[in-house]
Order: sequence, then structure tokens, then C-alpha cells
Amino acid sequence: MTISSGGDRARNRLLIVLFVGVLMGALDIAIVAPALPAIQQYFAVEDRSLAWTYAVYVLSNLVGTPLWARLSDTFGRRSIYILDVSLFALGSAIVALAPSFAVVLFGRAVQGFGSGGIFPVASAVIGDTFPAEKRGSALGLIGAVFGIAFIIGPIIGGALLLVGWQWLFVINLPIALAIIVAGWRLLPTTQPARQGEFDKMGMAILAVSLASLAYGINRLDTTDVIGSLTSSEVWPFLLIALLMLPLFVRAEQRAVEPVLRPGLYRSRQMQLVVVLATGAGLIESGIAFIPQLAVAAYQVTASAASFMLLPLVVAVAVGSPIVGRLLDRLGSRVVVLSGTIVMSAGTFGLALWGAQQISFFYVSLMLIGFGVASLIGAPLRYIVLGEARPDERASAQGSVNLFIGAGQMVGGAAVGAIAGSLGGGVAGYAMAYLIAGVLSSLMVLASLGLKTRAQERQAEPQGVLEFDGLSSGLKPKL
Repeated sequence: MTISSGGDRARNRLLIVLFVGVLMGALDIAIVAPALPAIQQYFAVEDRSLAWTYAVYVLSNLVGTPLWARLSDTFGRRSIYILDVSLFALGSAIVALAPSFAVVLFGRAVQGFGSGGIFPVASAVIGDTFPAEKRGSALGLIGAVFGIAFIIGPIIGGALLLVGWQWLFVINLPIALAIIVAGWRLLPTTQPARQGEFDKMGMAILAVSLASLAYGINRLDTTDVIGSLTSSEVWPFLLIALLMLPLFVRAEQRAVEPVLRPGLYRSRQMQLVVVLATGAGLIESGIAFIPQLAVAAYQVTASAASFMLLPLVVAVAVGSPIVGRLLDRLGSRVVVLSGTIVMSAGTFGLALWGAQQISFFYVSLMLIGFGVASLIGAPLRYIVLGEARPDERASAQGSVNLFIGAGQMVGGAAVGAIAGSLGGGVAGYAMAYLIAGVLSSLMVLASLGLKTRAQERQAEPQGVLEFDGLSSGLKPKL
């Protein structure tokens, strides 16, 4: 099958729209951190309440991801992507104009809910419009957004704080408008021939389960996990999340158009994706605690410790597009296997020698960064594109976000609990990263079960669409 040069140019323009949309959502996480002290002072809120500025965004993002992904498979990519961006912009406006901290949290929830669909829908559009041999590179470029956001985010945030913290959210409005205008012209409008009723029951159960899990974990006392589990603010919510799981599975088995199709996870590839995505989320959550280790080991300030993460961030930004190109040449098994080995080396190095030698500290961070790029960026999404039917690509992409997010929530609490039980400091965090190294080693074993490049090529689904660059220009390739 050949692709015209005009189609290539149209796909490149489309990729720019997707890139900017994902960058906008990723930047909002990176540039908010500098604003937290200003928001805390402006509304006079305590630290525990301030933490919900992040928590409510993550929670609503996780709830929104499967909903928007499924609606994208049902009603088409363009309308849902534009709606996601519009909701994100609305949430940004609410936060910027908020008269109280409660309204800030509401705006953050709207932001997170809208952003939940931006990345999985963008990934599905790539699956729809890019041929199999170019998907890895495109996904790698999109995956690099997160590293880029964390490099430029604090700089942009610091500059905007000079005129007021509200401008960190106002800046999203013109960007969102440009994405909406370009997206309306470039994004595909095709819809699957078969549409069914949306799985409202499954979505409601999933939302309750995720909300309960997030709240229960948020209320844990990481210095006394066992004791806090008996608290009425923790165990009822964790129990609800646990009880919701079999109900969700049953609801999805009965649903005509489930949020997460159970049959998709019968394949070994998808079962391994679940394991690897959850593990990657667990490891990624530990990155937030690395500055704590740096402060304890090298007696630097908190701000200096944050800048010490720069080698890791650069490794993610540089590694993601490289990984994308390697996917097209070598396949997911080689890339993921190499990435988990590198990640294991980095976490073990950080745990055993990172607190003694600054050179080991920086080298370990770079290895962890390349490992993260080999999992959370393109590779797992590349695998999913090869396993999912064209009409469920966004739903399958959304499930990757769900498993990564679940790993992040549990991992953050676990790292804090391990470090706290040992009194914090170097010993506590070193033990946490040692356990993370063991987990990374188990992920190495899991990656050995992935398909080889030859097997992936044999199983590549048909369903790449000819793209002529017009909003209605998607049609099956003959």
C-alpha cells in the first residue's frame, strides 16, 4: 500500500495539532507546582487541603479517560477531541476566576476530566491515519511531550507568576482556541459503522471504584500504614473499591458496548500490557520522591534538589522519540525488554550507590529516564494499537492510562510508607528504591513474553485509513 506525499504532509499537520493538544495538558501539571505556594497564600488553605489541587485533577482524569476514549470510538475522533480541549479550557477559566479554593478544586476537576481524553484520542487518531511502519515514530513524538513539558514547565510557570498565579491558567485559553480551530479542519470525522448504547452502568461503577481508591489512599498516614488502615477515613473507601471490582467485571461482561471490553484482555499481549503499565506507574510515582533523597543525602535545598532531576527529564525527552523509531525497526519486545533492564539498573544504582556518589546519582537518574521513555511513552500504546480493533483503539489506549494511573496512586502511597517506616532520610528512601528495583526486575521477566517483531507484523490489523488532509478525508485504503 502506498501513501501519497500529500497524505504525508496532511498527517504531519495533524500530528502538530495532536502534539500541541497533549503538550497543553502535560504543561498544566508541570507549571502548576510553582503556583502552589501562591495559591495557598491567596486562599489561606492548609497543606493537606492544598494537596487536593493535584489529587482532584488526577482522579477526574482517570474517570474521564475511559469515558472519552469510548465515546471517541462511538461518535468519532474530531468531535470528542475538540470537546475534551474545550472542557480543559473551561476548567482553566474557572480556576483563573475562582473566588474561593473550593471553586479552584472544581475547576481543576473540570480540567482533569477534559484532559483525560486528549492523550488516548490522539493516540487512536495516529492508529487511524498512520501506516503501521510509521506509528511508532508518531507515538514517540507524542510521548516526548511529557519530558518537554517538565523541562519548560517550571520556566514558564516562574515567568507567569511575576504577573499573578492566575495567568498560569489563562495561558491555556488562546492555546485551546488554536487547537479547536485547527482540529476542526484537520481531524478525521469518520465513525464506526456499528454503534451501540454506551455502558452507563460500567462507567458509574468504575467512577465510584476509582474515587474510593483515590480518597482512601489520600487519607493514608504513610508513617503508620497499618494503623491508618483501621481509620474510618480509609478502610471503608478501600473496601468499596475492592467490592466494586467484581461488579465492574460482571457489568462489562453483560454490556453490549463495554467501557473496557473483557475480550481484549484475553490475549497474552494485553495481559502483559496491564502488568507493565501498572508497574510503570508504580515506578514513575517514585520519581516524585527523588528530591527527598537528594536533600537527605547531599544536604541541598528543596529547590536545588528539584533541579537535580534534570538529567532524568532530559533522558525522557530525548529517549521518547528514539524509542519510537526503534519500535518501527525492532518491535516492542526488544524495546520494552531493553527499557526494563535499563530501568532496573537505574533503580538499583540509585538505591545502592546514589546517596554516596553524586556521579552514580546522576547516571542512575538518566537510566531511569530512558527506562520510563521505553514504557510510558510509545511502546505500550504501540502494542495496544496492534491488538485492538480499529473501532476500539481509543478505548484500549484509555485503558493504558487507567493502569498507569492506578499504579501511580498506589506507588506514591507505598514509597511514602516504606520510607516513613524507616524514619525517612537516606535509609528509608534507599529501601524504597531497592524494592522498586526488584519490581523492575519482575517487569524484565514479563517483557520476555511479548511478541517478536515478526509476530507483530503477522498480527497487524487492517484498518489504516487513507488520509487526504480534509476533515472528512478519511477513507479505507484499497
